[in-house]
Amino acid sequence: MLKEKSTERIILGIDPGTSIMGYGIIKEVKNSVDLVCLGIVKLQHHDDHPLKLKHIFEKTILLIDQYKPDCLAIEAPFYGKNIQVMLKLGRAQGVAMAAALSRSLPIFEYTPRKIKQSITGNGNSSKEQVAAMLKNLLNFNETPEFLDATDGLAVAVCHSFQKMSSTGNKKNYSGWDAFAKDNPKRLK
Repeated sequence: MLKEKSTERIILGIDPGTSIMGYGIIKEVKNSVDLVCLGIVKLQHHDDHPLKLKHIFEKTILLIDQYKPDCLAIEAPFYGKNIQVMLKLGRAQGVAMAAALSRSLPIFEYTPRKIKQSITGNGNSSKEQVAAMLKNLLNFNETPEFLDATDGLAVAVCHSFQKMSSTGNKKNYSGWDAFAKDNPKRLK
């Protein structure tokens, strides 16, 4: 099992997809989290599924080599009505994970519900609600072209919050109201 640094780290979050892959990178220093970058990788122009997977692998390697993250946090594929879509998403996730493993990065996987719960306090939040909360938490004004970018960012922030809540440095909150009351400076 690969280990992470404890005082300062860079987290790469990925929302895997076969049409659009979203990513976000944050820098965590103690209990502070700052946005490094976020973006998407468009894959629609590739007709061949293996070429899409190759592009996901190459882009993930480029992000790792450029930003030197300490770990990869990735969204787990969820079961939908179409098993073929789930299989393709699983492949996309696996390729991104293989890229991280090729650079000896530890990998952490979170369900969509866990990510939404961590960011907004509600596991059924919309993509728009998650994006709005991230803008407040990380103090950025840009609206990404696609919500997949903020979805990737949400995975990274979710991972950061998991460490903070498990180290005893932060309280476990039962919902958004409790978090907001104890953290007014983070909501400016």
